[in-house]
Amino acid sequence: MVFNSFVFLIFLSIVYPLYLLSQKYLKLQNWILLIASCVFYGSWDWRFLILMFVSITADFICGIKIEESDSLAGRKLFLTISLLINLFILGFFKYFNFFTSSLEHFLEWGGIGLHFRYLHVILPIGISFYTFEAMSYVFGIYKREVKATRSFCDYALFVTYFPHLVAGPIMRAKDLLPQIESPRPLKIANFYEGCHLIFWGLFQKVAV
Repeated sequence: MVFNSFVFLIFLSIVYPLYLLSQKYLKLQNWILLIASCVFYGSWDWRFLILMFVSITADFICGIKIEESDSLAGRKLFLTISLLINLFILGFFKYFNFFTSSLEHFLEWGGIGLHFRYLHVILPIGISFYTFEAMSYVFGIYKREVKATRSFCDYALFVTYFPHLVAGPIMRAKDLLPQIESPRPLKIANFYEGCHLIFWGLFQKVAV
C-alpha cells in the first residue's frame, strides 16, 4: 500500500472516521491506530509483522528493565541485549547476502571454491526506519531523556505509526511518544493544516 494509491484513500476513509468517533477514549484511539498501522504494513507481507513485533517486544521489555536497573552495569546489559537483537535482525536481512558474496569472492581469490546459500527473501519494507527508531527509544531511556512506557500498545504504535513507518522520518521517542500518551482533541486549525500538508505532499509526489 502506497500513499498515492486508491487503496490508501479507502484505507484512510475508514481509519479517520473511526479515529474521530473514539475522540473521548485515548486507549481506544491508540488501539485503532495500532491496528490500522499493522494492516497498512501487513498489506505488503503479513509475515514481516512477526519480525517487527519481535523487535518491538524485545525493546519494550528492555526499556523497562533499563529504567528499573539501579546499577550502571544492569542498564548497560539490557541496552546491549536490545541493540544486539535489533542489529542482528537488520544485519541478517539487509546484509547477509552481501557478506556471503564477499566471503565467496575472498575465498576464490585464495583458491578456495566454496559456495554458500543465499537468503532468498525480499527485504522487509521500512526495516531500517523502525529498527533505528526502536534503538533511539532504548538509548533515550538509557540516557534518562525519556521514561519507559508501561503500555505495550503505546510503544508499538510509536514504532509502527503508518505515516512514517515505511518512508520516515525516524522519530525520536521524546518527540512522538508524549503525543501518543496524551489526549489529542480535534482542532479545526490543525485539521486544515493537516489537509494542506497531505495534499501538498501528494502533489509533490505525483506531479513533481
